[in-house]
Amino acid sequence: MRALITGGAGFLGSHLCDRLLAEGLEVICMDNLLTGSTDNIAHLAGQRRFQFIHYDVTNYIFVEGSLDYVLHFASPASPIDYLQLPIQTLKVGALGTHKVLGLAMAKKACFLLASTSEVYGDPLAHPQAEDYWGNVNPIGPRGVYDEAKRFAEALTMAYHRYHGVDTRIARIFNTYGPRMRLKDGRVVPNFILQALQGEDLTVYGDGSQTRSFCYVDDLVEGIIKLLFSKETEPVNLGNPDEFSIVDFAREVLELTGSKSRILHQPLPVDDPRVRQPDIAKARNILNWNPQVGLREGLKKTIPYFKEKIAI
Repeated sequence: MRALITGGAGFLGSHLCDRLLAEGLEVICMDNLLTGSTDNIAHLAGQRRFQFIHYDVTNYIFVEGSLDYVLHFASPASPIDYLQLPIQTLKVGALGTHKVLGLAMAKKACFLLASTSEVYGDPLAHPQAEDYWGNVNPIGPRGVYDEAKRFAEALTMAYHRYHGVDTRIARIFNTYGPRMRLKDGRVVPNFILQALQGEDLTVYGDGSQTRSFCYVDDLVEGIIKLLFSKETEPVNLGNPDEFSIVDFAREVLELTGSKSRILHQPLPVDDPRVRQPDIAKARNILNWNPQVGLREGLKKTIPYFKEKIAI
């Protein structure tokens, strides 16, 4: 069995490379390294069943031989990326998804789209279930990511309905763990890095906005269960345990032993006030439930950041 993972040198993509190799598959990792890094897959170099291709998936994709699975994880995925790479974010969500779906159709492969909780925008429903259509500002600064993923979902379902492509859609909620970029602008690396370096932890607004954090091993397990299932419509994957940002900041300070203070800054435009997945569908259909609590996951993540800072 052979699988292609676009964005395979990124945070989530590289962990999926590891997992699919462990499952006995041949893995082709495709990445243009815009936000990914070969450091994430360096330990796989030379493995017989692993291949890396440096390529931009917004262009026509040719892969020699058969493919059984195509997992589309290529995309900038942090607020800083949306602001610095808005066109690239839109292109990989639209053109990239089109090209990768075309490849999956040609190879008669199962296609899995890495979508996001951002399709719900700043939600008016709480928690967010798959039948909620979202509250998204299409022309706001976050719209380039939100709408790219919403379009990608629509295109995926069009290929499923019109061309009969076997599809999966994972709506991924905040995920963290080793191999995150240190300065990617998301709250987990921001807080850990600031705490370890003795800087003030930047909390936007009063910190009452909530997030739900899923450890990467749990997320990968959910992705694999979804991939090997028969579910063709979107499935939420995330940890439903909800924390306010200010409480999360205090947890990081305690676990790092940092003397840093919490510094409040103005809330960014369209920043979601709440984010919590309803994972009843994943529990019922996939028999999946996150196992790693936030404190345990942070204890596994903080050493990675310490090591990276020391290099």
